[in-house]
Amino acid sequence: MIVRPRGWHLVDAHITVDGEPISGSIMDFGLFFFHNAKYSTSQGLGPFFYLPKMEHYKEAELWNDIFGVAQDALEIPRGTIKATVLIETLPISYQLDEVLYALREHSAGLNCGRWDYMFSTIKRLRNQKQHVLPDRQLVTMKVPFMTNYVKQLIKICHKRGVHAMGGMAATIPIKGDDAKNAVALKAVELDKLREVNAGHDGTWIAHPGLLDTAMGVFQKHMPTPNQLFRQFDDVTITESDLIATKIEEVWVVFRLTT
Repeated sequence: MIVRPRGWHLVDAHITVDGEPISGSIMDFGLFFFHNAKYSTSQGLGPFFYLPKMEHYKEAELWNDIFGVAQDALEIPRGTIKATVLIETLPISYQLDEVLYALREHSAGLNCGRWDYMFSTIKRLRNQKQHVLPDRQLVTMKVPFMTNYVKQLIKICHKRGVHAMGGMAATIPIKGDDAKNAVALKAVELDKLREVNAGHDGTWIAHPGLLDTAMGVFQKHMPTPNQLFRQFDDVTITESDLIATKIEEVWVVFRLTT
């Protein structure tokens, strides 16, 4: 099990410590770690964490400090904890090296949180006319700023020897309609094919019904345990590439009513 604590911007709504609010992040981490760390370590199953919502590498440094203190308190060797950071905000995409360095004792890799990353980009650039995007359904993983984000994440992860995880397939299997379900599964298959060809070392899905499709693609096109051997030294992503929001072809459909 990989535990996902709440983001740093949230406090717990029900519990205080010495009369003071406590960070939801620390609360979630602390409860799980205290009760499960030694057992999960003995079973070779963790403790593993999935860290969301960061906007600055200093937040990763804070997590690293908490990991160190917690492991010392329970007399567990430092570095036992492994954490994957969800890259789902525009600011943090400029600091991937710094995030991995901050968590260097504990880093398992980075994950493309593409839906929230897209939202973060829209939100951050919403007041700049040159970055206005079309309808969100037309902003796919093939548009420049999303493609560049993926390339940058994979390149830096492989350079630092950690895994680059693909984005979530948000599709839910469609029961009672085999034709529509086949179309949905084909879309997932093509999405996972794009990820494995790009160099991702794994991926994740929103529903267990997608497991066979996702696993099938990765097992066929990634026979090795990972793709860390694929280095991308010839790939150069600039700061402006990460906000290359111009989409060349957009079809606009007007519905005419009488």
